[in-house]
Amino acid sequence: MDSQEWDQRYAGTELVWTAEPNRFAVAELQDLAPGRALDVAAGEGRNAVWLAARGWQVTAVDFSAAGLDKGRRLAQARGAAVDWVRADVRDYQPEAASFQLVLVAYLQLREAELDGVLRRAVTALAPGGVLLVVGHDVTNLTEGTGGPPDPAVLYTPESITRSLGGLTVVRAERVRRSVATADGHREAVDTLVRAIRD
Repeated sequence: MDSQEWDQRYAGTELVWTAEPNRFAVAELQDLAPGRALDVAAGEGRNAVWLAARGWQVTAVDFSAAGLDKGRRLAQARGAAVDWVRADVRDYQPEAASFQLVLVAYLQLREAELDGVLRRAVTALAPGGVLLVVGHDVTNLTEGTGGPPDPAVLYTPESITRSLGGLTVVRAERVRRSVATADGHREAVDTLVRAIRD
């Protein structure tokens, strides 16, 4: 989807996603000491706002003006300061070696495009910095619910880790989360990768 399609998706007054942060981001990041954080493809800003409220200096990047506007409103409502940047993450070049955390959550791109984003995310990390990547796993097509139906934009732990040269991979696995559907609660399958710059 391009930025106009995402603007249309985010155009309503209600949030497309929840205002609460991603559960895996919370579990993996809540014990980190705050520093500079980069939220890549931040959407409506739920993770960026959560990090900022915890003391992080957050830069949130997305190509959807409508999504960023919702993020600004959420940040204002929660008294959180976030630097909102409108840019296409497929081209965005973050400041090198400047972030203690880079978060990439549910950025479902074709492998070549995602590889470029992840390689730039790696260069953005300061020594000791953490990269957290979470997204819809390819097995979600047969074992889970929701997410894109195109396997070309779905993750595997291996497809993510091979783009992370120079980092030590701490965790790379499939994780499951409960999703409320019209037919009751079902599970979705995601890839989660956490890595650290030495």
